[in-house]
Formats: sequence, structure tokens, C-alpha cells
Amino acid sequence: MISNRRDFIKGLGLGVGSLGIFGISAPDAKAGLKKITKEMEKISPAAAARDESFWLYVKQAFNIDRSIINLNNGGVHPAPTIVIDAVKRYMDFSNGAPALNSWRYLRPRKELIRKKIADSFGCSPEEIAITRNVTESLQIALLGLELKSGDEVLTTTHDYPSMKNALFQRGKREGVKVKTFSFPYPPKDINDLAKLFEKNVTSKTKIILICHITNLSGQIFPVREICRMARKRGIEVVIDGAHAYGHFVFEQKDLDCDIYGANLHKWMMAPIGTGFLYVKKEKIRKIWPLFPAPDPLSDDIRKFEHVGTQPEALKLAIGEALNFHYSIGAKRKEERLRYLRNYWAKKLEKLPGFNMLTSYSPDQSCGIGTYNIDGIDMTKLSQVLFNKDKIFNITVGIPSPDGNKENVVGMRVTPSIYTSLRELDLFVERVEYYVKNGLPG
Repeated sequence: MISNRRDFIKGLGLGVGSLGIFGISAPDAKAGLKKITKEMEKISPAAAARDESFWLYVKQAFNIDRSIINLNNGGVHPAPTIVIDAVKRYMDFSNGAPALNSWRYLRPRKELIRKKIADSFGCSPEEIAITRNVTESLQIALLGLELKSGDEVLTTTHDYPSMKNALFQRGKREGVKVKTFSFPYPPKDINDLAKLFEKNVTSKTKIILICHITNLSGQIFPVREICRMARKRGIEVVIDGAHAYGHFVFEQKDLDCDIYGANLHKWMMAPIGTGFLYVKKEKIRKIWPLFPAPDPLSDDIRKFEHVGTQPEALKLAIGEALNFHYSIGAKRKEERLRYLRNYWAKKLEKLPGFNMLTSYSPDQSCGIGTYNIDGIDMTKLSQVLFNKDKIFNITVGIPSPDGNKENVVGMRVTPSIYTSLRELDLFVERVEYYVKNGLPG
């Protein structure tokens, strides 16, 4: 397993020449980064999160558009330059003779990527299927697990529409009942969420769908407690890790889960169109593949990958994304994301009518933050921020805690490790201006 304590230098395998991972070529710049990274060994990840000289170098790894301020990195994250370069390299090689180079030479290399993902997640490579996104991953499970008419699936009103749509389709076709519930946000205690799931299960509940961290408010769920509760009752738990993997530090053993799907093109910063599905070995046989395989009831995890011809370049470039993630330091990255969230939120909370819809508690949240302001049209504010100030974020409709009222509209803000504090200051400054002076007509 890749240790979270592995320091930055070892993660790079430092050789000053390897500092090209950050697009740094000048000898003086490389010497400067080498000095800073040695200093990083001496301080905690939380302290490193506030070291702007270190993160200045990390920002150079991204070839992004600085003519806008992108605060929607939670949607799809830009990949570092080395990842994009790897995609191009593999794509060029494949294109030279696709049937030979792609199928014979590149496709077998996917097995090493499988091992690297498994190493990161803390499981066997024989439990990892490489997919195109978390939607594909979870619909394999949600549509592949056996259910009969009258069986019940339990989830929350905050879970992602694509996943719930899979369940609603089963309801229409097979008579499966989909039961949802809402919850207070942020909850006073993360364990309150586990209690709500336990309260809502019945003797007919066969599957629980749960977000590891929600896309609406960035609420982290007590996955391990829910999985253990469900296992005692013979209930399968399918976990949506779209926003979790690469965002904060955890492994499979921390979750005690059997089925977990994740995107790689969000916080792991891999090429767009990459994800994975983890299924505990003894559970693989009982899940039908989404695309029919030669032996659909085998226990080979690769049965979930029979989706026809697709670019192998995207999968192989995952290796560069994983290397970049651990070179920075997984815990440093987590603490930096949390620090950035707190940086803008603590400034804005001084505004009258400000409501933080995301918990500040480290066990309940990380880099995602959602807020609204009484009396402000948040959708219009988001539009004005982009049209007038080129600050890009999104608004989300969060179901009311009691499930009976209209959705609460909040602005979701997701900066990333390349985001500067000055950019966040500009965001805060413009929000303050529009709150005090009104939105333009």
C-alpha cells in the first residue's frame, strides 16, 4: 500500500530531474523547489496546507485558463500537464497502427494501472474494474444486483440523479420500491446520519445507496457504520465515491465496504472519462454486468469491462495522475483543500444573512462548501459572477431537511490546489459587493 506518511521527496523519487513533473525546467527553479520540499518533511500536512511558497510550485503543474476563476473543480477537474502529455503520447502511439499498437501493446498494460488503483484503495487488483465514470460503475451494481418485485432500495434525497434514475427504472420495470429520506444539513453529529439509515430500513430493504460525500453540500457520511449495520441485516450497500476518491485520505478497510464506485477525473485529476468499481471478491459473481460478458456470472472483475472499443490512452494515463497525487502527498492535498474551503467561507460568513450549508467539522467535510444568503437570488448571483467577473461556480438545489418544502438553493464552491488565495479574495470581494449594493438588473 502507498503510505500516506510517505514524504514528498520519496513520492517523486527525487532526482532533481524528476521535478519536471511540475513543468519546471530552469535550474534555479528546480533548486528552489528541492529546498522547499525538504522543508516540507519537517512540518505537518496541516501546516503545509498554509505554505504558499510550496503551493506556488504545485500550481505550475497545471496548464489552465487563468482568464477565468474556476471554482467548479468538483464537476470535472483539470488534469495536470503531465497527465495530458501522457494521453497524447499514448494516443499518438495507438493511432500509428490502432489494431496492433492499441490492442496488442497498450491494452495489456492496463493491468499495471489496475494494480496501482488497487494499491491506492487498499484491496486486491482482482477487485478493481476500470470504468469510464462513476455512473457506469454504480449502475453496474444497481442494475446488476438481483431484486424482485416488492423489494426495497433505500437512499437519500441528496443522492445523485443518475444513480437514483437507475433505481427508478427498476421500479417501473420490476416493481422495486425506491424509498428516500432527507436529513438536516449540516447535521450536529455525523453519527446522526447512520441512525437515520437504521431508522429507515425495513424487512424489505435489500440495497442501500449512499454517497461517501454528497455533491450538493459536501456532506461526508459515516460509511463504515452504515455498512456494518446493513451487513447484519443482509442488506447490500452501494457507495457513490464520485467526490471522495483523491479528495481526502481513506482506504477500503476504513469503510468496511463491499461495493464502491468512484470517478478518477474529479479529485484524482485523471483524464476525463476514467473511473473504477470496487467489488469484494466474493460478491462479484452475484452481480450481472451492465454490458453482457462471455460468462456474466463469473467471479472475474474484468467481466464488467466488456464495453467495446475505447481509448486505452485514457486508462494508461491514470498512472501519471496517481503519481502526481502521491508526489504532492495525499494528506497535504486533503488539508490544502479543506484550508481553501475554510478560507473563503470564514470571510463570507461575516455577511448578514449568510448560511453555511456545509459542516466545518473535518470528519464531515473537506474541500466542498455550499452556502446561501438570505434575500439573495443565488442563481442570479452565480450568473452575475460569471458574466461580470468571470468567476465560475454553480448553484445546487438541496432538498429541505423535512422533505416537504421547496429545495434550498445554494452556491457550491470547489476551489482546487492550483487556486490562489488572491483568486479567492476576488471571489469574496465580489460577493460582498453584490450583497451590499444589490445585483445588477
